[in-house]
Amino acid sequence: MPQKIPPLTLADARQLIAGGEEQAGTLGVPYNIAVVDAGGGLIAHVRMDGALLGSVDTAINKAWTAQAFDMTTEDLAKLAQSGYPLFGIDSSNHERVVLFGGGVPVKVDDVVIGALGASGGTVDQDLRVAKAAISAFGAKNKTSSRRKAETLVC
Repeated sequence: MPQKIPPLTLADARQLIAGGEEQAGTLGVPYNIAVVDAGGGLIAHVRMDGALLGSVDTAINKAWTAQAFDMTTEDLAKLAQSGYPLFGIDSSNHERVVLFGGGVPVKVDDVVIGALGASGGTVDQDLRVAKAAISAFGAKNKTSSRRKAETLVC
């Protein structure tokens, strides 16, 4: 019998966002952080006070990209360079695909149940915020019999 994986919930999205907000506060950079479900639908988005308006869509699209391709946006970017198999992928899907770090899938038992996107700082800072969000979510759910989040290396 196939294993049933619970969907990513609003409460889960809030946990992810809280983890990202904490890291953003440590960095001193206001962030946009978005969480999508397994179908790429937006569950939650937060624009911290002072976060760039231009980063709203970027955060949402980073989350969507990570979910749509079941990988980090950083890893997808490596496959989309000139001469590589996915070159030009960023002009597909109504140009919604983001090819720089900050989008990370959320996995349970190696199954992508959603994704998170972080945008507001440098790419390195975006990676740190996204990784912190995933780590915080995993730590809070590690002992839960309901789910266990996999911490991804961004």
